Formats: sequence, C-alpha cells, structure tokens
Amino acid sequence: MTFVPYSRPVRAAFVGLGRIYDLNMLAYAGNPDVEVVALVDPSSERREQRQRDWPEAATFPSIEKLAASGIEIDCVEMLLPSPLHADGVVELLEQGWHVNAQKPMCHELGEAERMLAAAEASGCELRVMENYLFYEPLQRLKAVVDGGELGPVAGYHMKSVGSGVGGWDVPWSSFEWQLKAIEQGRGILVFDDGWHKLSTALWLFGPVREVRAWIGTYTFGPGIALDAPSTIIWEHENGVRGIWDILLSPDMVLQSDYYPSDERWEVTGNHGFARVNYCTAHALRQPSLEIYSQGEVRSFHTLDDDWASSFRASGRHWLRWLQTGEGPMLWSAEEAVDVLKFALACYESHARGGVGVDPATMRA
Repeated sequence: MTFVPYSRPVRAAFVGLGRIYDLNMLAYAGNPDVEVVALVDPSSERREQRQRDWPEAATFPSIEKLAASGIEIDCVEMLLPSPLHADGVVELLEQGWHVNAQKPMCHELGEAERMLAAAEASGCELRVMENYLFYEPLQRLKAVVDGGELGPVAGYHMKSVGSGVGGWDVPWSSFEWQLKAIEQGRGILVFDDGWHKLSTALWLFGPVREVRAWIGTYTFGPGIALDAPSTIIWEHENGVRGIWDILLSPDMVLQSDYYPSDERWEVTGNHGFARVNYCTAHALRQPSLEIYSQGEVRSFHTLDDDWASSFRASGRHWLRWLQTGEGPMLWSAEEAVDVLKFALACYESHARGGVGVDPATMRA
C-alpha cells in the first residue's frame, strides 16, 4: 500500500513510559502535528506520573486493553525494552497503527523479518528512530564532510568511554531489562549504545563491506558484565575506513544531564580534520565542533549540543513525515536492518577471532 499523509493532527499513543520517555515526549509537547490520546505501561505509578503531561489522555496497562478501548489511534511511540521490541511492534502493526520504535530495532534478524512482514501485511509504516542523526554538531560534521572542505576522506575515528559516576538516575527496572539483553549476547556498550555509533557510520559514509571486532568483558559481579574494552574496525564500500574504541572507566566523574558517556567523532581528510567533542556528557569544556583545514582552526560554541534536542528533532521529523510523506525516515525499517546486520557482523567477527565479516552475509 502507498502511504497517504494525514491532513489533520495524528492521534498518538505512547507505549512504554520509562526513563527514555522523558526525552521522546519532547517532540510531542506543543506540536500541532499531533494529539496524544493514550498512554500504556504496566506500572500504575508511571501511568499516573506521565498523565500529568497529557491530562486528556486515557491510560492503559497493556496494548491489548488499549486496542479493546475503541480509541482511535493513528501512530504509536513505542518505548518498550529492547527484548520486547519484536513482539511489541508486530502487535501494534497488527492493530493498523504506524509505529515509531525505539532503537535498537531488535536482537536477531529473524525478529526483524517478522517486523517487516507485519508492516507489509498491515500497510502501516515502521520507523526505527535514531536521534544521533539529528544532533546538530553531528549534522554539521556531515555537512563539512559532504561539502568537501576536508578534501578526500582518509578515515575516521570514534571513541566511547562509559562511566558509572554522574548523569541522571535510571530505575533498577531498566537495568534488569539491560541484563536480560546481556544474557542474550547483546551488550550495553557495543549493541545498545553502539546502535547509535554504527548508525552514524552508515549515515556518514554508506554501506560497510567488512568489519573486524574484538569485544572485551568487564565484570562487576555475578551476572553483570559489560562489553569493554572493545575495538571495532571496518571498511565502507567507498573505501573509507573507520575505527571505534570502546572503554569503561567506572570511577571517572562525568558531568551529564543524561547518561555518563564520553563520546567523540573525528573525520580526517587530505586537507584537515573535523571532530565532534561530546554528546551525552561533557568531560571537557571544549567547543562541540572543531574544524582544522588548510592551516586554520574554526571552533563552534553555539550549536545546539543538548542531547535532548536530538530527540525532539527526530520525533518532530517523524510527525512531520506523517503529514507529508516526504524525505527519508531516518531510519526506515529496511535501513534499520542494515544497522542490525552491521552490529551482528561485529559479534560474528569477534566469535571467529577477529576475521573480516561482510554484514551483507548475515542471515536469520
């Protein structure tokens, strides 16, 4: 079926009202493109808390009860824990609702195939949101690269350092879901947070033809192990090579309104380099973007470098898309599958001793 844009505000429901809701709801607040009519979460406490944002919205403990209510829904902001994504997305699509799903898309290609099949059968749109593509310093980095200011790209480097000190409070229930993902071989750093980093790589330089990965283990206690230190190297089909270093410094203090993670991107070309110095946390008071080209340095101090703004922009992009049907979804379901294959190729390479793996060869 061909998508028909709405000529009125869409009627939306939030499914999942945990910590990440605080960021995703920003796109909906004061937005004339949408009316929030329903909130879904098994926790009565969270339903009561979040209804203060939308006093007119009805609340439900499950998707099933929302569907049985007869309330007209056009689209859903799905914020379930990642182990529940596949079943949740399929259930929502089968109701005839468009879905904007939280990343990561799912854990396995078989799950992704079920989700794509459900979208096709329902005639509804499935988007997997990626807020990093809407972070202004990264958008400016991409514009610099695409504009040729750095000359032909020689390569690029990403670095992530996770800390346990600083940032906002995350309820233990969220960590319990993360531990379930770890049990399934999907680590917090390489897979969950890594989804963002791998997405930016595909967005900046296109498809990847080979990846090599070495995934470490940092154990805090029985059943609690994070996937660091890790090193991932890859080559894009256009010949550009990237490297991503993932480290864990659990006692390092990081100033952050969100997660305590120091993140950096640096692209080097024949004429110079450009780097984004932070995202979710601010370790050093540097400009968010610096460009060195032909012997001159430019520093950008006034870009919108609040991580929350990228959620607002990503969500508004989706809600505007529902009004126009124009432009890329960032990401469509098919594009999100490419990110999933990239991630799975990392694990396959590590399992095989760091040999090169083509993400296109990943199978369910």
